[in-house]
Amino acid sequence: MEELDIDNSKTEGKEVVPRGPSSLHSVTALSGMFQNWFLDYASYVILERAVPHLDDGLKPVQRRILHSMKRMDDGRYNKVANIIGHTMQFHPHGDASIGDALVQLGQKELLIDEQGNWGNILTGDGAAAPRYIEARLSKFALEVVFNNKTTEWQLSYDGRNKEPVTLPVKFPLLLAQGVEGIAVGLASKILPHNFNELIDASIDYLQGKDFVIYPDFPTGGLIDVTKYNDGQRGGVVKVRAKIEKTDKKELVITEIPFGKTTTTLIDSIIKANDKGKIKIKKIDDNTAANVEIVVHLLPGISPDKTIDALYAFTDCEYSISPNTCVIINDKPSFMGVSEILKHSTDRTVELLKTELEIRKNELMEEWHMSSLEKIFIEEKIFHDIEECETWEAVIAAIDKGLDPFKKLLYREVTREDIIRLTEIKIKRISKFDVKKADEHIKGLETELEEVKNHLKNLIPFAVNYFRQIKKKYGKEKERKTEIRSFDTIEATKVVANNAKLYVNYKEGFIGSGLKKDEFICDCSDIDDVIVIRRDGVYLITKVSDKVFVGSDILYAQIFLKNDERTIYNIVYQDGKDGPVLAKRCAITGLTRDKEYNLTKGTPGSKIIYFSANPNGEAEVIKVHHKPKARLKKLVFEFDFGQMAIKGKASMGNILTRNAVHKLTLKEKGLSTLGGRKIWFDDAVFRLNVDGRGLFLGEFGGDDKILVITKNGYFRNTGFDLSNHFEDNILIIEKFRPGKVYSTVYWDAEQKFYYVKRFVIEESEKPQCFINEDPGSKLISITEVEYPRFEIQFGGKHKERENEIIEVAEFIGVKSYKAKGKRLTSYMVENIQEIEPVVKSETPVVPEENLEGEEPKPAIFNEDPTQMELEL
Repeated sequence: MEELDIDNSKTEGKEVVPRGPSSLHSVTALSGMFQNWFLDYASYVILERAVPHLDDGLKPVQRRILHSMKRMDDGRYNKVANIIGHTMQFHPHGDASIGDALVQLGQKELLIDEQGNWGNILTGDGAAAPRYIEARLSKFALEVVFNNKTTEWQLSYDGRNKEPVTLPVKFPLLLAQGVEGIAVGLASKILPHNFNELIDASIDYLQGKDFVIYPDFPTGGLIDVTKYNDGQRGGVVKVRAKIEKTDKKELVITEIPFGKTTTTLIDSIIKANDKGKIKIKKIDDNTAANVEIVVHLLPGISPDKTIDALYAFTDCEYSISPNTCVIINDKPSFMGVSEILKHSTDRTVELLKTELEIRKNELMEEWHMSSLEKIFIEEKIFHDIEECETWEAVIAAIDKGLDPFKKLLYREVTREDIIRLTEIKIKRISKFDVKKADEHIKGLETELEEVKNHLKNLIPFAVNYFRQIKKKYGKEKERKTEIRSFDTIEATKVVANNAKLYVNYKEGFIGSGLKKDEFICDCSDIDDVIVIRRDGVYLITKVSDKVFVGSDILYAQIFLKNDERTIYNIVYQDGKDGPVLAKRCAITGLTRDKEYNLTKGTPGSKIIYFSANPNGEAEVIKVHHKPKARLKKLVFEFDFGQMAIKGKASMGNILTRNAVHKLTLKEKGLSTLGGRKIWFDDAVFRLNVDGRGLFLGEFGGDDKILVITKNGYFRNTGFDLSNHFEDNILIIEKFRPGKVYSTVYWDAEQKFYYVKRFVIEESEKPQCFINEDPGSKLISITEVEYPRFEIQFGGKHKERENEIIEVAEFIGVKSYKAKGKRLTSYMVENIQEIEPVVKSETPVVPEENLEGEEPKPAIFNEDPTQMELEL
């Protein structure tokens, strides 16, 4: 063949015919091939591999698996290897992709009943080989997913078989299962939602009500859906493991975030420990049917801070970005989960309508033929054909015999109807039962009227359909993932100290590598350091191995952002001969590595006295003047407590205009900030100082918080903002030693109600003040001095008059460990606290809060069906 001389610039994407006598093949430029073939490949991956269809929520491989299982279905389990082989008739790819997709479908526990080792989504263990495990369609799948009469069919890839274009799924399957797929140029990530909540949302939509749906994961855990954005692009959800404190030495992870396994979670914890972000002793993985990862802490390590550190530095918390992409009309489309649910519900209604119309036509056809058969036999029309000699004469005779009855039928009598009548056997005619035939026709008419009624009331019929699905299959499908608002964890506040900070005051270097210089404190490699120099210049820089911050360092320490309680007391001279000024300020936040000045910035200014006070303490200093003619007062005292705390840029107050010889500390002062005002945010179950939630009071020193839970336990805790709290809190308030509480509880062992009065003792470990039997329950608790309870009797004693118990007269104050006194021996319907008659004469001095009123205890009672638990 002759050599080709092709100019690609003129032939790009065009067919080129070579010159010469042997031109047997056409040649396409490479650029044209790439353009066309890549687009074909991308379209194929998007439509046939990675992205689910909006109508049935399935990828092609999933649809073909379910179709194959339906064809194989006989009620018994089939080997997964056989299912894979059968599916290969429809899916033009390897057995591995089919097997993986089948296992993933099975692990969702919705459409497939499994038998054998199908792996574990908690531990990440894989399934056994396909020849060892079996599967069949679940009852839910058989009822909801398949209907040959409403299925649209197409030829398989090789033309030998038929497969469904989409399956007639009458349920929001896509949202229930979730999906993840990566195609060419786009990806789809739809999170799974709760089965029952989806049904409730579909019902609400059909009834014209608003609805909101949020993800629910089979692994449980916690989720923050604040920025879910209806599952669309740009949205994000945060997921967390569920971590419980057993004591000061152990933490237990009982639920893991979606998408993680116990193996990956433990690896991330070990990695964080190796980097020094957290400090743990060891980890035990006791996971079996449920997750149980035990984290053993080192002595002296706070469990609350470790929980926050696990969320900040490990896979115990991470963010998921949903991207709801589906196939509509052979094109990828992005929409929210609400739109998907609406489309699924509308399609369910259309499918139900189609099924009803098909059933209506079937009933009408059956009624038509049954009526014809009854007329044909009862009126003995078959005798009219005895004299007929030709087939056409037979047809005509029967048609003529049916003429008087045609107006009673639903439709015209066709030739095919008459042919079917001629096929009735003599034996059947001889045994024909008119009464039985009438009953059958009447049953058809009744069912037909019912179907017509459903068609007229299609929406109520669809609502009832969803309710029946929920009733049959919604058991044990309660929400597993708890929806919460997560507090923002500042990594610098919870990271473990993994380095030591040193400083060279004279030369001006600071860092963790200056081991020969002066030690400041323990720190972490993500901490910030504040450095204040003698000339009043200060800056914030990140902890590093060695960094120059300027000579003549006066103060260096770990910097806490937004710390308004650390107050700096400063005395400085303005310039070389200027006045001496004093100031008090807090430094809450700065731009890193940018220099600021605590003085007025006059050249020659210098700090002559400095103190950093973590709780706003104000000391008293002595100021010694340099001797000077006519200066009578050489020494005087100055109390920083008399100064107001101002901004870091303020110049301060003039202390003296005379030259100062020295300043000395006379006495240390007390905090001028007062107690720390603490609030409890019941949305995230954390303490804060920002005014969010319920005000608990002002705390300082050894003050404690009292926590009483709904299961009859109490404990005391400090007011550290890193503390974690239970989600079943009944009362949270400032602990008041000696306060008497009265409680009524049900004793599951004795099967009676008991009442007792007790004083809560200080204990950081949860203590039970009712019977510890799991069946025992707290009925009411109050701190009223003279409480009264009204008993309403029930059962065989319901005729008894209500009895009022004066608790202070009924029982004395005892230990919280005491059993108490039996309230009554009769059957009880209800017990409630009523207004006390005897009032306390002891004057109460209210503790000041923001409004000058005593902060009320936070009382949580979420279940309105339970008896009120209130003060």
